[in-house]
Amino acid sequence: MEKMPGRLAIGDDGLAGTAADWGAPCRAAERVPAGDHDSARRFFEQWFDPYLVTNKGEAKGTFTGYYEIELKGSLGQGGAYQTPLLGKPKDLVSADLELFNPEWKQETVVGRVENGRFKPYPTRSGIEAGALAGVVAPVLWVDDPVDAFLLHIQGSGRVRLDNGQETRIGYAADNGHKFVGIGNIMVKRGLIPADQLNMPAIQSWMRAHPDEAREIQTENPRYIFFRLISGEGPIGAQGVALTPGRSLAVDPKFVPLGVPLWLDTTEPGGGPLRRLVMAQDSGGAIKGPVRGDFFWGTGESAFEKAGRMKSRGRYFILVPRSRSAPVAWNGDAGGASAPFF
Repeated sequence: MEKMPGRLAIGDDGLAGTAADWGAPCRAAERVPAGDHDSARRFFEQWFDPYLVTNKGEAKGTFTGYYEIELKGSLGQGGAYQTPLLGKPKDLVSADLELFNPEWKQETVVGRVENGRFKPYPTRSGIEAGALAGVVAPVLWVDDPVDAFLLHIQGSGRVRLDNGQETRIGYAADNGHKFVGIGNIMVKRGLIPADQLNMPAIQSWMRAHPDEAREIQTENPRYIFFRLISGEGPIGAQGVALTPGRSLAVDPKFVPLGVPLWLDTTEPGGGPLRRLVMAQDSGGAIKGPVRGDFFWGTGESAFEKAGRMKSRGRYFILVPRSRSAPVAWNGDAGGASAPFF
């Protein structure tokens, strides 16, 4: 926030004030001792007001989970390592539609220029059929095509290389096509019962039916390109490392990245999940004012919780008490209630 121009509005219609309004709270946050929960509670009570986020008057929304997948990989193709993870293509470009029409606010199209014309980028099926031959190279090769597909959904992973080293891999770009979840498609085809649909069930089915899995994966036209990440991670859309149990992916069209939120939902087992989280990431399937994806961490235990989580819940956005702009959203998109105490 402090790196932004002071008069820049934070959130849709200045939902969270201006960047300058966050200066004092940010500096005060640096003085809160790490691990001191009482001081943290007093900090938020002193500097912020909570507002219930709604969607056309409805406070309840859907909250899912995600995790950092672990994969086995190699820097070169060979042996079991036959599934490529592609880097960002050199011909991929994006265009901000707001530059052409202000009514297309925050809309971006992705494609490439061919013979002087801007064309959409190939879909997943086209890319896997070789549509990008010669314009993109793999950053890694992995041994499990199912894990590779899950990586495309999760966006980031930790890779144990065949040379004994370990690296992280994260989102670099995408092909601009809309994300389509394959779960509902599998239910409609009778592949998985609706009451048993979750990510572990999808993973098991795809491993048991590799040929059919490759076909059904193409139902999701969205394709992710990756980059290697060194140091702390995984890295979210805000550009900072995510914290297990404290980072939430949101729709930045409605909830600005970097703001604190009070989450009120349930874990996959039905227990309460009520805590302070930070809006630090986004995702192709995270759309709408009351929608979140809870980051569980890395590995199988995180996968079990993330893959089974689909809970109803709500959240409150915490905004600075001293704001230069009123808290308001367009009535057609969502809204903010009176402070909740």
